[in-house]
Amino acid sequence: MQDLNRLWKAILGELEVSLSQGNFSTWFKNSYLLEATSAGTVIGVPNVFIKNQIEKKYTPLLEELLEKNNVSTDQIVIKIYDPRSPSKKDDTVLFANEALKPKTSGMAQQMKRGNSVSHKYRRGLNTNYTFENFIVGSGNDFAHAACQAIAANPGTKYNPLFIYGGVGIGKTHLIQAVGNQIVKQNPRAHVVYVSSEQFVQEFLDAIRFKKNTDFADYYRSADVLIIDDIQFIANKEKTQEEFFHTFNALHQANKQIIISGDRPPQEIPTLEERLQSRFAWGMTIDMQVPDFETRCAIVQQKAEGSGMRLPHDVVEYLANLITTNIRELEGALNQLLAFCEMRSIDPDVTAAKTLLGSAKSRPKHLSPKKIIDQTADYYSVTVDELLSPKRDKEIVYPRQIAMYILRSELHMSFPKIANELGRKDHTTAIHSVEKIQNQVNNDPAVRQQLSEIREQLYV
Repeated sequence: MQDLNRLWKAILGELEVSLSQGNFSTWFKNSYLLEATSAGTVIGVPNVFIKNQIEKKYTPLLEELLEKNNVSTDQIVIKIYDPRSPSKKDDTVLFANEALKPKTSGMAQQMKRGNSVSHKYRRGLNTNYTFENFIVGSGNDFAHAACQAIAANPGTKYNPLFIYGGVGIGKTHLIQAVGNQIVKQNPRAHVVYVSSEQFVQEFLDAIRFKKNTDFADYYRSADVLIIDDIQFIANKEKTQEEFFHTFNALHQANKQIIISGDRPPQEIPTLEERLQSRFAWGMTIDMQVPDFETRCAIVQQKAEGSGMRLPHDVVEYLANLITTNIRELEGALNQLLAFCEMRSIDPDVTAAKTLLGSAKSRPKHLSPKKIIDQTADYYSVTVDELLSPKRDKEIVYPRQIAMYILRSELHMSFPKIANELGRKDHTTAIHSVEKIQNQVNNDPAVRQQLSEIREQLYV
């Protein structure tokens, strides 16, 4: 059964990257892998609505990911599965939201087998991210126009393009749309999309297994390099040096470079000055949160993609409820559709308020800093102590709690969590989150502490 666990963990990692956060959480958060053989693969989900949606939309993707993980199967069966059933054995399935370990499964296993930098680890473009399904509004029209111009003539203008803005406003969709459009126009184009975390991990593995040349050749042979969330190479001196040389090689060859970040280059702490300077060579664009009309259009488009036409008052209610994060908006819509489907009712404002009314009390920006500050305050320790190397019990436990909340509330990756808490090794974050999750499952006192901290976060 451990093989099933490893397989589903790998597939969930791929799905988390391939799908939006809202779709991943809605359709796969409570899923299980029950069986995987050449005769058939069985996936367990909690209700018929999720079963129907996965069968309708995601079976081809699941087949592709199974094949990618060396599983050839004649059919995929989605079945209703209740983990609380008395017949369930604790070790027979892997609960999806406990399976989201850092995305090392593909590459790490390849490294063990072949000691080489595996290109399978590079997940590439999500073909669902296109210009056609990107909603343009006043907050992103400039970025959209620049990206279209680049797609038409890569490497000739706006090189590099640096797009920055907050979480969940569509940066990843837009920069991948450029890559998809270029490939559509020229299938032979070598378009490389990578998150900065993946770039760092590959670079570390290349050093470890003495495959630096393979790593450099892959990236420096790109016609278009798209790198997401560049802020996460800050503090990584060797990685920044490698990216500096890659950037220079591509720019001198008139190859297109597209970068996204959460802030402008000059405001990224510990990013080398020479990189800040090069990022400013082309065009830097600030993407803003979507306005009301754009949010309404997004809700309508997403609902129609699920085969549902929402009443206008429901669309407006959702657009007013969540104002700063498209991912959260999509997640709220998915929750509403699932809620109504399971109860055989039409979506209306009453149903939306019943399900989502409490969301209005949430802060517009729940940041890692606020979580760390609130956790430190709750346990009467200082933030500096949480970020320090101290291993005292009264420091370690609050630090682990903070890591758990960062994971559960912001869905941050383990490397990002480790970085926020001043840890160099993300395995510390993995251990901490797993430990607190076990305590949550078994200790009412821990659940009460977490509830009280969250209550303060959402005041």
